[in-house]
Amino acid sequence: MSGILTIMKKELSRFFSDKRTVAGILLPGVMIYLLYTFMGSAMGSSFGVDEDYTPTVQAVALPASMEALFQQAGLPVSSIDLQGQQAAKDAITAQELDLLVIFPENFDETVAANTFAGDGESAPNIEVFYNSASTASHTVYMELTQLLDAYEAQLVNKFDINARGAGGDLATEEDSMGSFFGMMMPMLLMIFLYSGCAAVAPESIAGEKERGTIATMLITPIRRSHIAVGKILALAVISLVSAASSTIGTILALPKMMGMEGAGVEMNASIYGIQDYLLLAAVIASTVLLLVTLISILSAFAKTTKEAQTYVVPVMILVMVLGVTGMFGGGASQDLVSYLIPLYNSVQCMTGVFSFSTLTSGVLVTLAVNGVCTIAGVALLAVMFNNEKIIFSR
Repeated sequence: MSGILTIMKKELSRFFSDKRTVAGILLPGVMIYLLYTFMGSAMGSSFGVDEDYTPTVQAVALPASMEALFQQAGLPVSSIDLQGQQAAKDAITAQELDLLVIFPENFDETVAANTFAGDGESAPNIEVFYNSASTASHTVYMELTQLLDAYEAQLVNKFDINARGAGGDLATEEDSMGSFFGMMMPMLLMIFLYSGCAAVAPESIAGEKERGTIATMLITPIRRSHIAVGKILALAVISLVSAASSTIGTILALPKMMGMEGAGVEMNASIYGIQDYLLLAAVIASTVLLLVTLISILSAFAKTTKEAQTYVVPVMILVMVLGVTGMFGGGASQDLVSYLIPLYNSVQCMTGVFSFSTLTSGVLVTLAVNGVCTIAGVALLAVMFNNEKIIFSR
């Protein structure tokens, strides 16, 4: 253990004593938070309107029923005659007016007298003109059409849906947030974990080969297997710090990016319990150890850091593909066989934790599989350290 701790201290000291390296590890989380927040604000201003925005709507032949309906919905409408409709259309084109609604003559009388059920007569048609290039116009158009659709459904009144408060959506806010995070966070977490590992592992092994300092380390009275273990553990710690920074920035910024704050949905970390966080931490730790081991093995083959970064590109593609699989299936897999596949099992465990569909036995299998693969990788890396053709190739 003393040899392993010595290597760990050396690696951690080398990384954390360099202010630029520390900044490079922590800055991604800050940049992600700022970027996602800016994107959310930009999308909100591009695809939404202010809460205090007052729409401008004009109507031709506005019936009494519609006037009362619009007033109840808080939609101000001014009446114009037929001669003014062309000027209204021009105002919509110029984005000076949001909507023009043209009702048929005697709309209320026609609707009241006609059932429109196989009598050969067509239902009265309401024409709505808007400008899709205007965010406000399009938003008001969507609100108006939904209002008219609801009113039309009330006229038929063959049956009611959730009348007098009966029935309704039984999903809790926690369920909704769990479904959202269950789709998004596994993919993002896997990308962040890989990015943290890929940022430090090639430099630690291929970089030392490139600088020639690895020879000095190998002639020390420390077993080469202990060197491999010490390097992997140290790199795992650094990668976890980097991934934690990016993850925290993402969790804080996602509500703003997705417009949840504007919708009145509050993010609260307490929707997950201590057990959820412990399971997630265990899965993340095993995943980082496995990723660091894989990247370290590939880096040991490389002669330079740049070459090592080229070798790990396939791992990046694999991680991204596996991360995307967490967005499908409606929760974690309940098939225990799925948890026998390294890295894919990590995605399923993360999906289960975030979507409240954790398969505890699957998490245990994942930890075992990732642990066995990591041990096998460390053994392979130790063998590579003993092979002078590999470790001294420059």
